[in-house]
Order: sequence, then structure tokens, then C-alpha cells
Amino acid sequence: MSSALKKDHLRIASVNVNGLRAAYKNGMAAWLEPREVDILCLQEVRAPDAIVRQLLGDGWHILHAEAEAKGRAGVAIASREEPLATRNGIGDDYFATAGRWVEADFRLTDAAGERVQLTVASAYVHSGEAGTPKQDDKYRFLDAMCTRLPELTKHSDHALVVGDLNVAHTPLDIRNWKGNLKKAGFLPEERAYFDRFFGEDIGWHDVHRTMAGEMDGPYTWWSWRGKAFDNDAGWRIDYHMATPALAASAVSAVVDRAASYDTRFSDHAPLVVDYQL
Repeated sequence: MSSALKKDHLRIASVNVNGLRAAYKNGMAAWLEPREVDILCLQEVRAPDAIVRQLLGDGWHILHAEAEAKGRAGVAIASREEPLATRNGIGDDYFATAGRWVEADFRLTDAAGERVQLTVASAYVHSGEAGTPKQDDKYRFLDAMCTRLPELTKHSDHALVVGDLNVAHTPLDIRNWKGNLKKAGFLPEERAYFDRFFGEDIGWHDVHRTMAGEMDGPYTWWSWRGKAFDNDAGWRIDYHMATPALAASAVSAVVDRAASYDTRFSDHAPLVVDYQL
């Protein structure tokens, strides 16, 4: 990836834009243009493909999966260099038109001069609703992730899943965790999947948590309602999940939290990680 090799790191950003058209109307371009992002992963795009390409502009290779349901979901990967290969979908035909998972393979050169393959997936897990069919769909998608992550480990030297995964893994990841123990996003059954993702079973790493250490947050989502943003009453539900070798190359992880409530372009903040390959 020649653009990345001009720097000593590869910068990968992920953000749930809560509607790309609205995000651009509210200032997303002012964040993106100076940020020097190599690979940009988007969730909840909620826009036709032509609009996505128009808004992002020239200079990007764009992989975009629209949801069949208009105005819902949608994920994308925009990269400065063309991918070797791309795939749409997580492998379960039930989600084939859901607009919740896309993958792209890239060829990189590591610090030792060896050629390695990087696979990046942009994912948007269902928000769910406890005790409803929406929650059943969420568990089915998380089950599909349990199948796909080990496959990606075998597929690439370095693999990365980023996006809005709609689960706060531990009490460190949600300000009001006691009040949300029975609500989707912090249910014990949901969090158990992340125990598997980051445990011995699957063996991936939570890059942002590793870089931040044992602290509250840093959160990536705040409700539009009330004073959640001003009081930092947020949730950390946006992730960079990486295979061990890739996780070991991370040198920084930053949440690009807006300076104030009225300067936000989404209810999520971008999560930006630099990997020194």
C-alpha cells in the first residue's frame, strides 16, 4: 500500500456515521480531510452508492454494501489503495442483504521488508432489544462472527474487524453499567461473546482497550438525549478487534471526540488506530 509506506504507520479509522448525508451536512469532511486516514471504515451509511461516492470524493477505492431495507444499516470500506479482493457478507445467507459486513484484502510490506496480507472488515452489529426477534437476530450475527473470526485468522497474516459492535464488554465500557444490566448492549449473554472473541477460544485482541488500559472508557457513543455527551455518560461500543500479530503493531488508539455537543457529526465518535507495520 504505497500511500501507507510514505509514513511509518498505517492509519485505520472506523466510525458509525448515523447516516452519511447527515454526517457530511454536520461537518464530517472537516474531520476527515486533515486526518490522513489510509483505510476508512463506515457503519450505518444509510445512503445509495452514488451518494456515498459523491460525498467521499475522488481518491478513494470504495467498497459499499447497502442494506435491502432503505435508510437502514449499510457498511463501507474506503481505502487509498485498491484492495486485492473484496467480499460482501459474513457468510450466513440470512444476512446477505443486511448491509452489516464487508471485507477487503490488502498487500503490505512490514518493517522487515516481508510482504504480508491485511484483511479489514467493517461491521455493524444489530442494536437488539432484549426479549424480541431483534435480539434473536443479534445473537445469530454474533454466532456468525464466532465462525468468521477463526476463518480470518487462517486467511490473512493480519486480520482486523472494526465497527459498531453494539456491545459494551465490561463495566469499564459503559458509564451507567448498573442501570443497563438488563438492556441490550450490556446483557451478560452478549458480553459472553466478547469473552470468547478476546479469550483463549478465539484469541483476538481488543486494541483500543489494550492501548487505553484499565480506565473508564474512553467512550465512543453518547445518546443525543439529555446531557449524556456533556457529562461523558457514554458507551464504548466501537472496536478495533485484531489478530495477535496485528494488535502487537498498534502504536496509538484515539477517540476523536468532538469539542462540544453542537460540533458532533454523529452520535458516535471516530476510533482511529495507527499500526506500525
